[in-house]
Amino acid sequence: MDATNTSQGNNMTTHQDTPGKVPVGSDTGKMDSKAAGMNPYAGLVSGLRAAWLAGKTRGAEHRVSQLEALGRFLDDKKQPILDAMASDMRKLMLLLPQPPLEAELSEILLVKNEVNYALNSLASWMKDEFVEKNLVTRLDTAFIRKDPYGVVLIIGPWNYPLHLILVPLVGAIAAGNCVIIKPSEISSCTEKLVAEMLPSYLDKDCFAVVTGGPAETTQLLENKFDYIFYTGGPQVGRIVMTAAAKHLTPLTLELGGKNPCYVAEGGDLQSVANRLVWGRCFNAGQTCVAPDYVLCSPETQEKLLPALGRAIAQFYGPDPRASPDFARLVSDRQFQRVRALLGSGRVALGGQTDEQERYIAPTVLADVQPSEPAMQEEIFGPVLPIVTVPGVDEAIAFINSRERPLAVYVFAADSKVVHRVLEQTSSGGFGANDPMMHMTLPSLPFGGIGNSGLGSYHGKFGFDTFTHQRACVLRSSGLEALNSPRYPPYSQRKLGLLAAASQIQRKGTCSLQ
Repeated sequence: MDATNTSQGNNMTTHQDTPGKVPVGSDTGKMDSKAAGMNPYAGLVSGLRAAWLAGKTRGAEHRVSQLEALGRFLDDKKQPILDAMASDMRKLMLLLPQPPLEAELSEILLVKNEVNYALNSLASWMKDEFVEKNLVTRLDTAFIRKDPYGVVLIIGPWNYPLHLILVPLVGAIAAGNCVIIKPSEISSCTEKLVAEMLPSYLDKDCFAVVTGGPAETTQLLENKFDYIFYTGGPQVGRIVMTAAAKHLTPLTLELGGKNPCYVAEGGDLQSVANRLVWGRCFNAGQTCVAPDYVLCSPETQEKLLPALGRAIAQFYGPDPRASPDFARLVSDRQFQRVRALLGSGRVALGGQTDEQERYIAPTVLADVQPSEPAMQEEIFGPVLPIVTVPGVDEAIAFINSRERPLAVYVFAADSKVVHRVLEQTSSGGFGANDPMMHMTLPSLPFGGIGNSGLGSYHGKFGFDTFTHQRACVLRSSGLEALNSPRYPPYSQRKLGLLAAASQIQRKGTCSLQ
């Protein structure tokens, strides 16, 4: 659900909507470090690190209390959250560009599900994981300790400005870390709400919110963190990765990309159209897991177009601009960028625009060529290009000729076609006969691969992301005679004893023909 760099979905672009502000949620560091000529966030980071080193976040009780507090924040501030998001997306005083149902579903309900899922499972996630042992370690205790990394930085985008900072935060809290949250300055009203209201719910010694634009984010990244979680686009993802490399800091990158959707011949094309229109037009298409383009045969395209038209009319009426359920683009820059893509192929449906409202109608572009602008960048708007291919083989080849996407979708009544696309393509996630639904399950990992991202989160995968898997062996200080075969002087007899005690034997034989 992240915004790409073309969508201004990061905090380090040259565009800056709000001036930098003092960090909220901690009183340490900014003024003193400035006076000393240090990085302005050095004191803040060191203060959080002191709390982590003191063990304040490690106990299960503290983790539970902070997760419960995060749940209360979502309950208590539900309406202010929705109001702030509406203000961020509003251009005209009487216009509410993001439908309340979409905002509540994506920004409140899904986040609350993650909180409750973590609370329900935290005790089992935190347990030491005991492992198999060989003869040499038979009398020892061998296990994996689930250690927090320490002080982590979470950088969020503008398109789902609460969801995409709070869901990673759930994993970071559950894993026992201290956290600095950097919301997007582009979603300035939501940024202000998070900075002013969230710290009153969380432990101020362990959690902080930093506001501001590219300059502040750059200064933050100069500090040593123990983990960095960034959601945005590949271009800025490389900058974040470079900054992390200076300190050998591990990180997760959630980057997005162009998600292909192959529509096979046959089947119920009206159902296909309904699901495509919903996935493409949810939040006016400003969703990183939305179907970005359709691949189908020319015959299927001609049958699909009227079904798409019926779905648009059913969802948004004869004039989608008048529908309270159709969103607007977040900024003038985004409007102009997406509008420029309408010259690709031919406008088969929609195409109407209104710059004052940042309105672009639900639009379908037919007969789009792979070389045209709409196929060169993530759309991030309510525009769906269709590229025609002879069949599934050509669709798979087309997908594999491009960067690996965040998701691949296929609509097919034949399960063999579904499994062919699944087995012969690579992507962060996969959906058959419906887009975006995989990201609603905290039991599934969410993340990209290659150009679409690095690492994953949601549910236990979020806990694991912010957890160091610490290998532990506890041995007795006695029984020294058992160690003698490994000590010099060496001999063939000692080698034989060590091999017999530690060697792993293969079980069974290969059954592959």
